[in-house]
Amino acid sequence: MKQRLMKVKTRMRIHAHRKTIELLDGEYSSIHHGRSHDFDDLREYAPGDEVKDIDWKATARSNVPLIKRYIASRQHNIVFVVDTGRGMAAVGESGEPKSEIAIQAVGVLAYLATRHGDRAALFTGNSDNLDHMPQGGSEAHIERMLRRIDESITLQSPQSDMTFVLTQVARRLKHRSIVFIVADDILLNPDMVTQLGRLHARHEVMWVSVGDADLMARSAGAPAVWGVDTRAELPDFVRRSRKLQRVFDRGVEQRRDLLEGELRKKGVAGIRIGSIKETVPSLFRLLERHRRASRA
Repeated sequence: MKQRLMKVKTRMRIHAHRKTIELLDGEYSSIHHGRSHDFDDLREYAPGDEVKDIDWKATARSNVPLIKRYIASRQHNIVFVVDTGRGMAAVGESGEPKSEIAIQAVGVLAYLATRHGDRAALFTGNSDNLDHMPQGGSEAHIERMLRRIDESITLQSPQSDMTFVLTQVARRLKHRSIVFIVADDILLNPDMVTQLGRLHARHEVMWVSVGDADLMARSAGAPAVWGVDTRAELPDFVRRSRKLQRVFDRGVEQRRDLLEGELRKKGVAGIRIGSIKETVPSLFRLLERHRRASRA
């Protein structure tokens, strides 16, 4: 079985230019507050870096902005909360499994965490249970996290219940952390909003939605679609109805707007990822939004 983390790294190289990954690295650095005064080395300036960290003498010699990097004064607690309900076993907007998109997102962020000396923990949950993997800071630990997510999302899994998951995480997460929530393409109900507010009051929270597939048949060769709950095929005459396609598109747009609005009210940065290829640039936008919201 090919290592999950190796697949994540390979996809990062395939789907993102080196510069994009460096920018993502810079944005990840910017979400942390505080550092030591112990100088480490120099690297090229990236959006999100503090202007005061620019080494002007080194910049003049190299003709590119260089910043001073410092040894982290402490490790940060990074916590991933992943929806492992049955809906995450469906295909996403791109036709790729939602579970693969979720694994890619967690893998990229966890990999960045280890590069920065941080430690990552994992909560996975659905309507029946919540599982927890304690903190770790090695690539072997990331590999175990990604495999746990992979093994937990199946067509036989219980349904999603993010109200239950967020409630349990809010109760159990004692130390201040940076929390990444990776969930199905859902609407936030009032109970979820309440629990999200509890988490955000104590922790830095970011939300990643994995985009739903387009259920309508917009081309002659559109593949068949089955529901993960009913296991029934969606009738072809329904999927090809122009009127229903317009209704479906309006519904998708309204759901996205409502989710973004609720997250914005709570001051939580959010992003929707529709494919593995979009993961790195989408996470860059997420971290940038979080940085701007934190400084607003």
